[in-house]
Amino acid sequence: MKTAADALELLLARAQTVKESELVTVQEALGRVLAVDQISQVSVPPADNTQMDGYVMRAADITEAGAVLTVSQRIPAGSVGATLMPGTIARIFTGANIPAGADAVVMQEDCEVITQPNSEGVDYTVRVKQVPQSGQWIRSCGEDIQAGQVVLQRGTLLRPQELGVAASAGITHLEVFRRVKVAVFFTGDELTLPGQPLKPGGIYNSNRDTLLACLKSLGCEATDFGIVPDTLESTRQTLRQAAIGHDLIVTSGGVSVGEEDHIKPAVTAEGSLDMWQIAIKPGKPLAFGQIPKGTEQTWFMGLPGNPVSSFVTFLLFVQPFIAALQGRPTRPLQKYPLLANFDWLKPDRRNEFLRVRINDAGTVDLFSNQSSGVLTSAAWGDGLIDVPAGTKITKGDTVHFIPFTQFC
Repeated sequence: MKTAADALELLLARAQTVKESELVTVQEALGRVLAVDQISQVSVPPADNTQMDGYVMRAADITEAGAVLTVSQRIPAGSVGATLMPGTIARIFTGANIPAGADAVVMQEDCEVITQPNSEGVDYTVRVKQVPQSGQWIRSCGEDIQAGQVVLQRGTLLRPQELGVAASAGITHLEVFRRVKVAVFFTGDELTLPGQPLKPGGIYNSNRDTLLACLKSLGCEATDFGIVPDTLESTRQTLRQAAIGHDLIVTSGGVSVGEEDHIKPAVTAEGSLDMWQIAIKPGKPLAFGQIPKGTEQTWFMGLPGNPVSSFVTFLLFVQPFIAALQGRPTRPLQKYPLLANFDWLKPDRRNEFLRVRINDAGTVDLFSNQSSGVLTSAAWGDGLIDVPAGTKITKGDTVHFIPFTQFC
């Protein structure tokens, strides 16, 4: 059996970014992946401006706290003041450009109005209660973005903050890779869709909603081919249909070696199968291969049928594979050292991924039932801990926590 690391390395070595891209508005780009570098044509901010409401001045004019100067002009945001004359100050408001000749801002809380302004808001005196430093409370031109700078790189997953950066650079449209197209189907005559009568010996198909939601959260176009009868011919026929117009096929169930498990022979008959078992728990059976579609290939990934196994193998293997297809850079999982608030004294010979939750003390609690069929463990938990094969855990040991937030 392959280790989790070896399996993921194999998957990522095979993945190729989709070739097609499209131009969308910034508001349509959320969750998409950037296909080309974005270069700003402007500096941000475009000129020196104030971070505070207050008074702008020449720092050299204030040699001691308590100096009294005359307000010569009023500069609201969006306007450009006149050159500041020596020995005067100007009333200024957050975001307004610093006038020529000025080099410091003192916030209004550190100033005291002595005489009242005229009807135009100028020609009054103010006591400056601190000695300013040159550059104080001033945002420098281009301190965030400089004209000609690459502000967003190819392969960037576009979150709200990236869209804000694009807007601040004056960008209205972004070229993004097209969405990865994924076909999904489920095997098992025992499966029933929620809302339908539950037949004797049947169970509701939770994997359908879990996996489709995972794919949606990744920005994929997902096609649901439903529940496929447990026959070799039905499985082969669905594989052929699913290969058309899709980059990837994901299945759940039928990847073991029983007489009613038809995924392996079906994929082998229709295409090729490169990987079969992974040394992890939950999720030992995992299939990877390809199905031909004309002169090209559609990737195939077969997940276990147990709901936790299906969910965990999706997170560990399918999600990074999809990220590579989308053109996103692949990075190792972030694992955080935390202290265990439990004992785990019966280690498995496989690499285990246990469902845990961070408690108020900042240590991790273990869900009481780690069975691969107990999906409530994943809903209760806020992450996994990565337990190497043969490893025992006693309360107080350091464990490696993987938060669900870095996945779907």
